[in-house]
Amino acid sequence: MGVSPTSPSPAPESALPAPHSAGRTLAGFLLSGFLMALPGAILPVWGFYRDPPRFVTAGNYFLSLAGGMALSLLLARRLLSWRGAGFLLVFACCLSCAALASLALVSPLSSAWWRVPGLFTTGLGAGWLNVGLFHVISRCDSPDAARSVNRGGVWYGLGCVAVTLLAAVTFPAFAAPLIVLLMAIVPGIFAAVYRRATAPEPALPPTDAPRRDAPADSRGADFPNLGAVLFALLLFFQFGCEWSIAGWLPLFLIRRVGLSPAAALRTLAVYWLSLLLGRLLAVPALSVVRRGLLLGASVVGALFGCLLLFVTNNMFGALTGVLLVGGGYASIYPLVAEAIGHRFPYYHPGFFSRVFGLATLSGLLAPAILGFAASRFGIGVVMGIPLLGTCIVLVLLVSIWVESRLAL
Repeated sequence: MGVSPTSPSPAPESALPAPHSAGRTLAGFLLSGFLMALPGAILPVWGFYRDPPRFVTAGNYFLSLAGGMALSLLLARRLLSWRGAGFLLVFACCLSCAALASLALVSPLSSAWWRVPGLFTTGLGAGWLNVGLFHVISRCDSPDAARSVNRGGVWYGLGCVAVTLLAAVTFPAFAAPLIVLLMAIVPGIFAAVYRRATAPEPALPPTDAPRRDAPADSRGADFPNLGAVLFALLLFFQFGCEWSIAGWLPLFLIRRVGLSPAAALRTLAVYWLSLLLGRLLAVPALSVVRRGLLLGASVVGALFGCLLLFVTNNMFGALTGVLLVGGGYASIYPLVAEAIGHRFPYYHPGFFSRVFGLATLSGLLAPAILGFAASRFGIGVVMGIPLLGTCIVLVLLVSIWVESRLAL
């Protein structure tokens, strides 16, 4: 494939990460999941299950993380053009480490507002980490980029499981500041790994320019494309549903079902595992199960799981509901990726970076809104909003299938 005079010159071979270094780069998605799933795991550690309920404060914490994420997306291009993706990865890890360390220094008796700067900075670091990771993926050829994003999704899910299990295992034995300090070690380790790895040389992301092999109707900007808009909207609502449950499930189970904080955190880990394993199993299932049947089973399972969690009063009902919700949500992304994949044959990682940023913001804004709603209507609303969101996801998924058939 030739390169036009106006196209960005590809980075020299020596500037790209070596195979083993590229593998370490992809493992950074583990840290991304670790940071994004941290609020749901840390709220019980900070004692938010005790009376009086502090739902508004919890909502403000999610909002602070989302604010940092939004600012990081606005500033990421300038940092990439100034120092490159290698610097951005190291800086994001160092910033996240410092942010978590600052949260560990906040006394439990201090004002809740003292944690806001640390959470805002954590969102800033997580956002820059995601941008840097997708920038590195964008330097791969298209098939390699597609496989890299898929592997990155596995690492991301493992990170969500890791932070939840770390909180569940240490909660009975250690004080909250020590638990958060242990969490701060994780981004510090990644900073050291990326500092030693071969990093791409400074350059603007090549995905900011049109791809030569992109279809004419989507070259340079995917968002005007109706399929891309529907895809972004679906991820927006899908992530909102997933993270609403992930952010509030432990507090819901403690206050509504009566589980201990450690048991509620273990149940949250089961939720993340069901999402991860469900997505891994959904890909081969597409070749043997009819799409309509899989879609119907997924949506019905998610809806029934939310209803079961809403009415249950025991551990068995909670685990069953979590497995149904996680398994139901898990197959939705593979379904839409399979339905819309032919619309993006060039697999533009820059586009997916922007979509992922939008979806991640929704995953933080939805729990924030739930905090304000729960303060007015009670903790039960935590399961009511995902019910509505799941219905919207169903409508969007059907719309994507119809649009993809009409575009053939």
